[in-house]
Formats: sequence, C-alpha cells, structure tokens
Amino acid sequence: MEVGDGDLVRLAREGDAAAFRLLVERHRGAARARAARSGASGDDVDDIVQEAFLQAFVALERLREPDRFGAWLAGIVRNVQRAAGRRTPVLLLADWPEGLHPASADGLPSAEDLDRAEALRAAVAALPAGQRRAVEQCYYADQPVGTARASLHKARRRLREHISANRPDLIPMAIRRTSMTTVRIAHVQPRLEATLDGHMSIRHILVVLADEAGGRAMGLWLRTREGLPLWRAADLPAGDGKAPQAGRRPARAAGEEAQAAAGEFLPREFTAEDLAIRLLRAVGGRVTGVDIDELGPGVLAARVGVAGPTGETQVTARPGSGLALAAALGAPIRVADALMDRLALPVAGDDLLGPFERRVPDRPDGPRSGPRNLALADGLDGWIVGGSSRAEVTGSHWDDYTVTAADGVATLAAAVSEPYGDVFVGQNFLADDYRGAVVTLRAEVRAQDVTAAELSLEIVSADPPSVPRLRTNRAVHRHGETITGSLDWTRYQISAQVPADAEHMGFELTLVGAGQVELRGLEIMADTGRAG
Repeated sequence: MEVGDGDLVRLAREGDAAAFRLLVERHRGAARARAARSGASGDDVDDIVQEAFLQAFVALERLREPDRFGAWLAGIVRNVQRAAGRRTPVLLLADWPEGLHPASADGLPSAEDLDRAEALRAAVAALPAGQRRAVEQCYYADQPVGTARASLHKARRRLREHISANRPDLIPMAIRRTSMTTVRIAHVQPRLEATLDGHMSIRHILVVLADEAGGRAMGLWLRTREGLPLWRAADLPAGDGKAPQAGRRPARAAGEEAQAAAGEFLPREFTAEDLAIRLLRAVGGRVTGVDIDELGPGVLAARVGVAGPTGETQVTARPGSGLALAAALGAPIRVADALMDRLALPVAGDDLLGPFERRVPDRPDGPRSGPRNLALADGLDGWIVGGSSRAEVTGSHWDDYTVTAADGVATLAAAVSEPYGDVFVGQNFLADDYRGAVVTLRAEVRAQDVTAAELSLEIVSADPPSVPRLRTNRAVHRHGETITGSLDWTRYQISAQVPADAEHMGFELTLVGAGQVELRGLEIMADTGRAG
C-alpha cells in the first residue's frame, strides 16, 4: 500500500519536502505521457513537465481536493502546453513558502530500501474490519469509498499511529535547511549548429557553475529560450560593482554568429528578466541570493531570495531565470550539496569550460538534400541521435540509453533499469524532391521488453514570409506507427502526402523507457517509384 496523494499533499503543505518529491516520482510518467499525447514532442515534453511541477509546487495551498492531485496536475500540464504553444513567457511563479524548501536527502524511504510494503500490510491487518475494508477498497481495489470515507479517515490515523510505534524509520524526517555550496557562474557558452537550410541556430547554452573552494564545477545545458537571458545578462553591469565572488560577471562567449542566432528567438531590447530587474529597482527591492535545487527527479528549480520594503520572501523560478537575475544583479548563487556531489566534476587550473564541452553527446550532421546510408553500411554516418534523455539539463541521464549500428541494423537500448525520457535515431532532409508526392516509409523493426516505441515520419512546412523564423510556428505533420514489441522482425509502412509548402521532412525510431528496439531494411519511396 502506498501513501495516498491527498496525504502527501497535506504533508508537503506542512513542510515535508520529501512528500512532494514522492508526488513527482509518482506522477512524472503520467505527466510526460499526457504532454506527448497532446502533441508535444522531443525535448518540449520535459520542458512542459518541469514547468508543470514547478507551478503545482507553489500552488499546493490552492488545491481544494488534495486526493485529486493527479487530475489537478493534468490540468496544469494542459495549460502549460497551451501557453508554450502561444510562446507565452513565464519568469517568476508564486511565492515559495519558507517551510517547503526541498531537502535533497532524507525523507520517506522506498519499499525496496526498508520493506515498506511488508510493514504496511502488517499495519493494515491490525485494523478493525470496517477500516480494513475501507483501505482495501480505496488503495487495493481502486474503488470509490463513498460512505466509508469516515472509516478511511480513521484507518489512516491508526496506520500513522501503528507505523510511528513500530516502524518510525518510515516516518519522513522533519524539514530542515538543505546544505548548500556557494558557486559562481564561470562560463555561459552557446552551442551553435547549422540548420538544414544553412542558417545557424543555438542548440543549447552551457552554463558552468564553479565551486572554487572545492576545486570542482557543475554544468547545466539549458534550452535556448531559458539560457538566452542568462547569456545576455553577462553583458550587464554586476549590481553596484561590489558583488561577492559568487556573483561576479561570468565569462561570456560572444561572436556574430551567436548574436545572429539569438536574435531569431528574442529581441534584445526587452526580456522578462529585464522587466523583473526594473520592477525590483522601482520598489527598492533587491535579490539577496539564488539557490539551485531539485523539487523531485528531473525537476530543477531556482529559489530567488528577494528583499524589499515589506521584508524578505522567496520566489520560485526556472533555473535559467534565477541565474540570469543573479548574473545581472551580482547576487550570490548556491547549489544544493546533493546536486554538486552527484553532478560536479573535479577541475584543475583555468580550464573550467573544456571538461563540459567535451561531454556534449555527438550529433552527426544529417544530409542536406536527401536521405542516405539507409542500409546503415557506414554505421550511423548521416543519422541523428537525440531525444529528451540527451537534452536533460544536468547531463546526468545522457548515458541512460545506447544507440549503435552494425551489420545493417540500428539498435536502441536502455542502459539502466529506469531510463530518463526517450531516445531516437533518424534523419532530417530537405523536402525539395518530394513536394506534392505521396511518400512511403518502409522498415523492419523488432523489439524486446519495450515500454513504448514508435516509428514515425514527420513533414514540416515552411513559415509564412511574415512570420519570424521560430521553429514552433511551423506546421508539423506527424505520422507514426506504435511498435508492438514482437521478438520477430515485423514490416511497418507509413505513407503521407507531402504538401507543396513543405520545407523539410524526416523519420525517427524512438524508444521510451526500458527495453530494446532494432531497425533494418529502411526505404523511402515517392509516388514516382524512386527510392530515397
């Protein structure tokens, strides 16, 4: 038996940080699935889930029915996805209650660690018959309790008393301050790549946070829109010029190509962070510090300390926004020790950037005019390997999957029991030779113990001339076939009409979660009968 969502919400409201971490672990998979079903793809899914949990955390007090946390979170996911589609900027969320600062360690143990399931079965067996039936009806049979709600309430209270007396090690520890390490922003480095049409685009922005006292540094690979304000803040004066070591001006990678690529996404004249800085100054406020920590697995957050005429408070923000404010205003930055211990690399000398640049996964350039090496005779040459696992912000999940090619077969496999996000292998190419044709993708696929896998064909239309070059403004036509998990080679076929305004197209084999999936014999045929 697991502790119910309602009880976890109430514990989180009372200051138990581990309770919200359990909510993240429990509902993260469902949140990702909902975002994907609603049309989000690739890295966007994880951005939506991250934002949704941040908003849920700071709004817990407004949840009227704690037992319906899952349905409430689903609504937040839907709203965040709609806002992302409208490109609505989100900077600072509601206040982060002081007592809910997440502890990165300690908390309710897992069933594997402390045999929680066995202890709870014994506790349930000791309940009076009516209360035991209410618990079994609610938690084991997943049925509405109806008139037995009072019995369920009494049962929960008795269970807490039983566990407190017999297994106090299962009780979440009292909230405490998370131990933090002071860092400085050592580098903000945009990583550029060429698009299919020859333009330069910023793939992500690498941020290096240096713990000089400990001789180590941690890297964050921020998505472009989140990292741009920080990259630009490196050009701003650092507060009053007397910023502490932790908040001094970071090294900034400049260059005309990076500037031009950044200009596609956000005009320099105004950002949400600029507005926040101006508002703070207008009311006589200041940022006292920025703390980086996790709300739960894969949910990174910044806690921004703000002091003003009415006192001090904390505000939750995305990590890039919090770091941008710290860089612009010279505020000190701290990272939770648990994060630093897990993610930081030892560094020596002045080369703080090199170790992290070398860690970026390789993405082979795809062909510009058409697909090639479909038989995989040259390994993965010309193919693209990607997915949300390889775009994860801390880099700690980049090796959760392996992607290889040998003897004409491409293989995607989970390298850990519970891999993060997804991974894909595929190609992108210009649609010049296929416009107006019906294109058919054929391939043989086999799978073993897969959680979810898909073979897909995607066609992307060009932006109208009046629309700025923003990737999300383009019409995307996606056609996919779910991989059933057969151990035998199975033939799949996907056909689609290529519109006259198509700019580029591509295909992917995607693996989500555990298992292994293989691909061979791939062909792309147009209605003229020619092979790609």
